[in-house]
Amino acid sequence: MNTTALIRPAWTPATIALMVIGFMVFWPLGLAMLAYIIWGDRLEGFKKDVNRATDGIFAGCRRGADKAQGWGRTRTGNVAFDDWREKELSRLDEERRKLDEMLSEFDEYARELRRAKDQEEFDRFMANRNRSTAPATTASTPKKRGGKSDDTLLDD
Repeated sequence: MNTTALIRPAWTPATIALMVIGFMVFWPLGLAMLAYIIWGDRLEGFKKDVNRATDGIFAGCRRGADKAQGWGRTRTGNVAFDDWREKELSRLDEERRKLDEMLSEFDEYARELRRAKDQEEFDRFMANRNRSTAPATTASTPKKRGGKSDDTLLDD
């Protein structure tokens, strides 16, 4: 550790001033500075210990993940049992694959059924719409005004 630093874990005027200011501003800051002054020289060893402990924990997690990934596929030492288990697992994998294929086929069938139903409803809507907006095809004779037939003037 550098002993010429201005702020170091020792009773220097700078650390004492920071501690006092820390207590005046917000008491946990002053307390943290006091802890740094008293136990700061042990900080490097503490950081190394914490890093070593977390590395050990995460290494254990990695080992657990590797075990979980290979779960069910490890050999027991009994060759007959291991062979039977491998056959059963492959049979189950094949069964799962068939079920997944059937599910995708059914999804496609249901999608096509919905499309056909939607098309039927749309066609019915368009037929009803066209019937209601179609002009009346009844032949009407022009009305006469004043006894004369006038094709240009129609009463509304």
